[in-house]
Amino acid sequence: MGDESSSRVGPTALVRLVFRVFPDARWINRMSGSNPDRISAAPAAPAAADGPIVPGLLSAEPVLEMRQVCLKIPVFTTEMRSLGSTLLRSVTGGMLRREGSGAVVEALRDINLTVHHGERIALIGHNGAGKSTFLRLLSGIYKPSSGQMSVRTFVYPMINKSFVTSQELSGLQAVKAHYLMLNGNLRGFPGFLQEVVAFSGLGDYIHLPIKGYSQGMVARLLFAVLTGISHDCLALDEGIGAGDQRFVDAAQKRLDTFIAEAGTLFLASHSGDLLRRFCQRGLVFDGGRILWDGPLEGALAYYHEHLVGA
Repeated sequence: MGDESSSRVGPTALVRLVFRVFPDARWINRMSGSNPDRISAAPAAPAAADGPIVPGLLSAEPVLEMRQVCLKIPVFTTEMRSLGSTLLRSVTGGMLRREGSGAVVEALRDINLTVHHGERIALIGHNGAGKSTFLRLLSGIYKPSSGQMSVRTFVYPMINKSFVTSQELSGLQAVKAHYLMLNGNLRGFPGFLQEVVAFSGLGDYIHLPIKGYSQGMVARLLFAVLTGISHDCLALDEGIGAGDQRFVDAAQKRLDTFIAEAGTLFLASHSGDLLRRFCQRGLVFDGGRILWDGPLEGALAYYHEHLVGA
């Protein structure tokens, strides 16, 4: 791993650290300092109505613009006849369609959205409605299949429930890999590591391979790492766990502070109370589409009236 006090690690060493990454490597590239602005090649469609404005909080230039954005995920299998559309819908939230000899899942369809800096947006919908896919699209893990999308800030994804590195690495090596991906160097790493170890309560276990950790230990370490640095724009899925019950109280306080410090927030949750604590605007998803975009209370009312029990 080299000297921990080194200020920079070359790209070859970083690639060796990160053996298993997300499907789209652009997410890693953006974390290490490349241009965060991403615009798809398809022509722009007419702008949809913008969401609610919160006076005094929003910048003049949007941090996110999406016009007629669609996301299709190809399905690679030789068992198309036995592949159930219900199963695919439960996994992706989209509509299964055949294309040629294969198939694609239309995970997101006709998304029109404008978001300004400082907005705090709730993503509402059933499991499989498209919320998590939408967060992955914002974070650069997926790329739009069509439409136009412009992101003018770095969107930090807190949506993965495991480390993106090999389970053969020690906890220390995994934390270092995450820090390198985020910062591109190791300046400030010793202090970050000390705080992560203290909060997670792992102690000397930080030097052992992750594959030997219990699920609770992995969850505590991941939570401590992900919430260790504040971010200007946060994409958060409430499914991120915090470990065992003894850890929950401390984790909840830390998470509250972490979310409150984010400039712009996208929060996917089934808890109306949690959404009311942090969000003012709501997007209601169903079948990969946004059915409602407006003030949070209106979004929650629409969801309960039209989709709950449907």
